[in-house]
Amino acid sequence: MKKIYFLFLSLILFSCSSTLDVQDNQEPEDPKFSYLALGDSYTIGESVMETERWPVQLAEQLRERGYKMAAPKIIAKTGWTTEDLLRGMESELNIQRDFDIVSILIGVNNQYQGKPITEYEDDLRTIFNKAVNHSKTMEKGVFAVSIPDYGYTPFGSANQERISAEIDRFNEVFKRVADEFNVPFYNITPISRDAKNNPDLVASDGLHPSGLMYQYWVDQIVNQVAEKLP
Repeated sequence: MKKIYFLFLSLILFSCSSTLDVQDNQEPEDPKFSYLALGDSYTIGESVMETERWPVQLAEQLRERGYKMAAPKIIAKTGWTTEDLLRGMESELNIQRDFDIVSILIGVNNQYQGKPITEYEDDLRTIFNKAVNHSKTMEKGVFAVSIPDYGYTPFGSANQERISAEIDRFNEVFKRVADEFNVPFYNITPISRDAKNNPDLVASDGLHPSGLMYQYWVDQIVNQVAEKLP
């Protein structure tokens, strides 16, 4: 039975759910600010309601601060690696469409699938370059969010030490590339590790963050993101 449980969770990690233009009931009638969120299952919010996805929560918290945010455009799928994200950006982004803010959170599936970290670094540079080019204020409108550590979830607990060490290495590369592009890197990984002692931070699938964890991420970064908007 235990083997079946972990097989099920592995299938979740590589499933194909995606959303690009979010239907956000809180979007103002005359939105002034646009937001592009790039990523994988963490950005699409696998196993949580649409309103609980962290990009959607971020847009709502910015509205509460007086910014008329449009619903975020999300380019993400569960199971996506950096290579997959690049293909998604190529097919879904209008070359002339720019955004007020752009977020990047990608890499867990490169780690999970055992892909070379050098490949991850090369792809990241291309992703950052494209993200900057789709930002109205270039690098000033872009920010990166660190890869959470699923080693502290029920799914990853049996291999926690190995997973955590590898996630740290991928985040070191992630931050280094962000620094090269003068893009801030927001470290939410410590929050993800609180899941070991707080099951409310894990979604019902035993692997992905819950809406509450996403809220904690947004609480940590929203003030810095707000400073990127005019």
